[in-house]
Amino acid sequence: MLKEFREFALKGNVLDMAVGIIIGAAFTTVVSSLVDDVLMPPIGVMMGGIDFSDYYLQLTNMDQDYPSLQAARDAGVTVIGYGSFLNAVIKFVIVAIALFIIVKNINRVKKAMEHEEERKADVAPPPRQEVLLAEIRDALLERPSRG
Repeated sequence: MLKEFREFALKGNVLDMAVGIIIGAAFTTVVSSLVDDVLMPPIGVMMGGIDFSDYYLQLTNMDQDYPSLQAARDAGVTVIGYGSFLNAVIKFVIVAIALFIIVKNINRVKKAMEHEEERKADVAPPPRQEVLLAEIRDALLERPSRG
């Protein structure tokens, strides 16, 4: 059983997947910063200076008003944080578009490489007679000329 696990864990696909997950986690951090720190502030300003992450629907303690989602949660109010959900959807769309572009380009490069290999395979070697004639010609050209 240990041998089977070792074979499974050391397969190329598992290692590739582990690398992909680690890179994906780092990429998610970059995308989160892009959405939270670059995209959402100007959109919030255009929408009247409101941060989407603070959009929420209050379900309990309706007689109270809270300035932010965090303040409502800290007070123990049940809320639906649809602004946070909106941020998450935007992050997902950005990651999906980025991955689509990456996969599309990788597939394009793979297809070009396969096409090049097919093209090289399609070039047949010259017939044996032509090779022999070329060798004879080269040998004759190398002989010193007789005056």
